[in-house]
Amino acid sequence: MTSNGQVGDASCQQNNSHKPPSYVRVGCYEIERTIGKGNFAVVKLATHIQTKAKVAIKIVDKTQLDKENLKKIYREIEIMKELRHPHIIKLYQVMQTENKLFLVTEYASSGEIFDHLVAHGRMAEREARIKFKQIVAAVYYCHSRHVVHRDLKAENLLLDAGKNIKIADFGFANYYKGEDLLKTWCGSPPYAAPELFEGKE
Repeated sequence: MTSNGQVGDASCQQNNSHKPPSYVRVGCYEIERTIGKGNFAVVKLATHIQTKAKVAIKIVDKTQLDKENLKKIYREIEIMKELRHPHIIKLYQVMQTENKLFLVTEYASSGEIFDHLVAHGRMAEREARIKFKQIVAAVYYCHSRHVVHRDLKAENLLLDAGKNIKIADFGFANYYKGEDLLKTWCGSPPYAAPELFEGKE
């Protein structure tokens, strides 16, 4: 850790001794701005000090999580470490302190497909077909690894610089075995199937 209580890396500190004391850094990454917020986490845009590559860093406040939710966070990390697909956000690195978790991931610079649709309206059929093919390919890959996302929605479908799909946020993801069905009620209510609200399986 650095002297100001932030996660640091000695190999990066020496090359950036000219930075002012207020300079915010996590490991070898310079924090720039907030690009997302949740109940127990905030997502920051950051730049790798040496390579200048842009990344997203999800900062989780462990002190705000009970034992069950902390278990889910570590499961999310475990799942993301296993997944390597061109249309799934990549997890590059995980760092932690006593109170914080830092998940360094690929940055999808074109944002959510939800915001894209709000700004530009519905997609042309050809464009929608390409996006749908990418989503199906990523979901099929997850299922082949016995992983279910369980919260697929427009807000969790990100777009990279080339407007390609990147599935994000595996906070509700879980493993399944064989033909066993997962019965936990989770996800986002606006996207849930009607039978879930009726208490049906």
